[in-house]
Amino acid sequence: MSEDQVTETAASSSKGRPAKKAAKAGFFARIALFVRQVIGELKKVVAPTRKELINYTLVVLVFVAIMMVIVTLLDLGFGTAVSWVFGGTAPQDR
Repeated sequence: MSEDQVTETAASSSKGRPAKKAAKAGFFARIALFVRQVIGELKKVVAPTRKELINYTLVVLVFVAIMMVIVTLLDLGFGTAVSWVFGGTAPQDR
């Protein structure tokens, strides 16, 4: 199957309306079009099931916990290194 055939098939299966070549729409007409498009897109949204939602939540919580451990270890490591480099036993004048 050639690239042209795939493109033609994809183009022919498009469900959108053809673009109108009319004059520039007014301000309120453009706002109304935008609102209609937003409503159309919101109708396409599929809410996750309870099981999927719990799964996504657990994935996020595990990821955040892992990142907290990594950041904590880096913070302790850099803090120890800076203390070792700059926290020498130089005499202090008082």
